[in-house]
Amino acid sequence: MEEQTKPDPYPGIKIGLTYNLKKENHSGTHDEEAEYDNIETIFALKNAFEKAGYHVELMEADDDLPLRLKNTKVDIVFNIAEGRGGRGREAQVPSLLNMMGIKFAGSDETTLCIALDKALTKRVLSTYKIKTPKFKVVSDIKKMGSFKGFLFPVIVKPNAEGSSKGISDVCIAEDITSLKNLLTDNITSYKQSMLVEEYIDGREFTVGILGNGRDTKVFRPMEIVYLDQNRNYSVYSFNVKQNYKKLIRYDCPAALDQQIEDKMIKTARKIYDTLECKDFSRMDFRLSNDNEIYFIEINPLPGLAPGYSDYPMLADFNGTDYDTLVQSIIYCALKRYNIRKG
Repeated sequence: MEEQTKPDPYPGIKIGLTYNLKKENHSGTHDEEAEYDNIETIFALKNAFEKAGYHVELMEADDDLPLRLKNTKVDIVFNIAEGRGGRGREAQVPSLLNMMGIKFAGSDETTLCIALDKALTKRVLSTYKIKTPKFKVVSDIKKMGSFKGFLFPVIVKPNAEGSSKGISDVCIAEDITSLKNLLTDNITSYKQSMLVEEYIDGREFTVGILGNGRDTKVFRPMEIVYLDQNRNYSVYSFNVKQNYKKLIRYDCPAALDQQIEDKMIKTARKIYDTLECKDFSRMDFRLSNDNEIYFIEINPLPGLAPGYSDYPMLADFNGTDYDTLVQSIIYCALKRYNIRKG
């Protein structure tokens, strides 16, 4: 395990913390607010910043956010807001911040827009020779077209969601009939395009990245190991994430051949740089049974719930505790903007 040196704090800096809270009053799908945060996560972040001497202003990303940003002077914003609907929702707060000339930690609106659209991300990265499962986007079941050339089984998931939203325990289609049924149900429920991609039988990994330029650190891969060895398919579904203590275990560092681990880390860094991510990010890979590495998706706005979200969990396995991780992310942003004091 590699130990992370605590970043130098810049006492006196005033941080605006923007976020979306779970309200538990939704009327849509059961996982409608999967990407939103609990108030406990907000307080954990606030506490981590205050331990380093920062001042924190809590700013929920609601209708009043523009006025709040206008009337509250902050040196930088730490944004974890997922946005309030639409394919480009994760870009809403960063776009607003850029429009108002306010500096912020994390990737900008363009990177977030591309990354949230899984198919678009794959198309961009394919031009850089990043291997990804064969895929197709379906927005209308009547115009789904042919799947000739696809190898079944395939996995079906919303094209523009995170936190395993829309990935149920029944998301694998073994033939064209079950695919049509899955697409019909999911398009109706989630009211958006569905990504259909060939299921890669093998092992699943997630890789976290912290920093910018020459200071960028790629954490060693964390493997998601499914405890039920009799299951036909291993899918990191919404249910699995909710019940991770019973259904999976996390191995970090993963038991990987050194050459494969090095290649996965190198690929992760290439993706991070290609999409122009800033400060931090997390991405998922599958390793096929013949040891081919497949990129699945990237999240440049990864969850930061302590003891639950993958990004802080893998960082902790790599020797970086929660407070140090959070302080390191804001430090990377402050350094990037050359902000030295409040």
